[in-house]
Amino acid sequence: MKGRVVILDEVQTRPAAALLVDGQLQDLLIDPETDVALPGAIYRAVADRPMKGQGGVFVKLPQGKGFLRQTTGIAPGARLLVQVTGPAEGGKAVPVTTRTLFKSRYAIVTPGAPGRNISRRIRDDETRALLETLADAGMKGADEGLGLILRSACEGVEAEEIAEDIAAMRQLAEAVLADIDGRPELLVEGVGAQETAWRDWADPAPDEVLTGGFADHGVLDMIDDLLSPRVGLQDTGHMMIEPTRALLAVDVNTGGDTTPAAGLKANIAAARELPRQLRLRGLGGQIVIDFAPMPKRDRAVLDQVLRAAFKGSAAETSLVGWTTMGLYELVRKRDRLTLAEVLA
Repeated sequence: MKGRVVILDEVQTRPAAALLVDGQLQDLLIDPETDVALPGAIYRAVADRPMKGQGGVFVKLPQGKGFLRQTTGIAPGARLLVQVTGPAEGGKAVPVTTRTLFKSRYAIVTPGAPGRNISRRIRDDETRALLETLADAGMKGADEGLGLILRSACEGVEAEEIAEDIAAMRQLAEAVLADIDGRPELLVEGVGAQETAWRDWADPAPDEVLTGGFADHGVLDMIDDLLSPRVGLQDTGHMMIEPTRALLAVDVNTGGDTTPAAGLKANIAAARELPRQLRLRGLGGQIVIDFAPMPKRDRAVLDQVLRAAFKGSAAETSLVGWTTMGLYELVRKRDRLTLAEVLA
């Protein structure tokens, strides 16, 4: 299957979406079975007690608690609007932020971050001028603290469709921001798998969108492969990706190649493949990689490959570097439930 294809289907009777590029699975979203707080959900919350030494405060949600990494200017009992930033780890509070975003396919309204911004990926002067006009018209009369970002997916889209998206996001933002008083309550639901696919996989536009077809296009087999810790690296070896309670361990091994360059080849292949595997498996946190043996002088080459591989990653990633024991460390933000948890 050539091109960029989005498939909307179900897994275990739950809505799911898969993004394939030239037949290779690039992203996968499946709605969780339980009623968990999805990333992007916005709540009216009540501040609880600050956690000394942890740089944050617990907030009361309609069900359970959230953890806000912010304490300045927040008194116990204060009403806050918070947005879920990621999944809650087992037994822990839901991570939230007061920096809410109202995000759709073409427009993002940004309370507390004023300004009108056009995606830098749109370079055509005429298109940028049109989008600036739409932004000014759509936000005319809005509160000065309300900002707007027009996303790269706007390119090539009818002006009327973009204007409608701006108006809808502005209306939603203004309604939610005015609804601060009261008990803890869910104000905006987090988006599910298929809506997220429609919203975030629009740039570049897919060549085809299919309803149904996971089995026909091998997606179910790809999902089964993702539930195994072993990842084949073509003819260069394999790597094992194994979560523990403390960290994610990655072990890279060479295959039948016994040449002096075998280690570097396997390591380069693993570095290029790792971002895709982490995204598809929903893995993050502290990650420790035990690369295959190679000369120390080759680390500079591998560093460049890693930087290129993780550049532009949707999930915030910090490449920490090499340890004294020759392991490589990085930290990736958890932005979704793990595939194993979703399918458990």
